Amino acid sequence: MPIDIARVFIGFDTKEVIAYHVLAQSILENASMPVAFSPLVLTNLEGVFARERNNLQSTEFSFSRFLVPALSNFEGWSLFMDCDMLMRADIAELWKLRDDRYAAMCVKHDYVPKIETKFLGQTQTKYEKKNWSSVILFNNAKCRALTLEYVNTANGLKLHQFKWLENDDLIGEIPATWNWLVNEYDHNADAKTVHFTDGGPYFEDYKNDDYSDEWFAARERTLFVQQRL
Repeated sequence: MPIDIARVFIGFDTKEVIAYHVLAQSILENASMPVAFSPLVLTNLEGVFARERNNLQSTEFSFSRFLVPALSNFEGWSLFMDCDMLMRADIAELWKLRDDRYAAMCVKHDYVPKIETKFLGQTQTKYEKKNWSSVILFNNAKCRALTLEYVNTANGLKLHQFKWLENDDLIGEIPATWNWLVNEYDHNADAKTVHFTDGGPYFEDYKNDDYSDEWFAARERTLFVQQRL
């Protein structure tokens, strides 16, 4: 019997290196199943991802996330997550939500951002399906429209608004607790994944954000090095 392994692709940005590692650590600490991590590092994707950076991009992985089905050989399921997150629950619970009726599954946020500027002074863009693509369960075989050529050339909104699917009926919904937007939504003790969407506690200006104490505790566990006796 094949062993079920959660394939997790995490966006990687050179300005948020520690964020990647803390998210991965938080996933491992809570996981009850094997997890395989793949960071989407642009220098590792040379020859695959050839898209020029757009001035409205807030992260280096704004568009490379849509390579996940191709990087998975359009087989099985894969999970994509932004790096500015902290998982507070067992990823196996999220993995069990996969539903073969859908090509992709996500939290279907319906909100207008409260702030005009994101971290490091970047513009806060507003568009339909905002933040839907920050956590995606990809049913890879049903995402064949996301060819390398399409991901490298398609309009940004076509990608983030799931226009590569025939219709929105192919987008399944997962509970909002799996992508709880810090400072946009009220505090929720039961949030399973918190998302520091306007900048994380790893930036000085955001150290007092909701859940930041949990993030820093996870960072300390990530950086801990056992002394040799």
